[in-house]
Amino acid sequence: MTSGPFGGDLMAGPPPTHLPADPADAALAGGEQPAAVVRQHPASPAAWAALAAHAKEQGADDVTVYAYARVGYHRSLDMLRRNGWKGHGPVPWEHEPNRGFLRALALLALSARAIGETDEWERCSTFLRDSSPAAADELL
Repeated sequence: MTSGPFGGDLMAGPPPTHLPADPADAALAGGEQPAAVVRQHPASPAAWAALAAHAKEQGADDVTVYAYARVGYHRSLDMLRRNGWKGHGPVPWEHEPNRGFLRALALLALSARAIGETDEWERCSTFLRDSSPAAADELL
């Protein structure tokens, strides 16, 4: 282990990011429609991911799914940064409040691939695997 003047392992990566509970999760678990939950909690990654998933399940155009997932992804980045994330590092699937971000990212990757946006598919699927291998295994 390499230690600097301030102590700690300089080779270790950043600590895992654990997002706070998402208030939309309770409404979604209670069976509310994702569009209604987005209206109640427009900053919620979980709500936007649920809306993207619902649209996909209902046979919406891949561009619509992509758009909803992209909003969820950007809302996620805002939330991650507010909670200490520095642009990389683990965001564990095992921590339930992280799942909105991870689902939005997976749906963005999958819908990017579906519309022929290969570079974004590769970037987002790699980002998902780097953030949480367990989420990538579950969602891709």
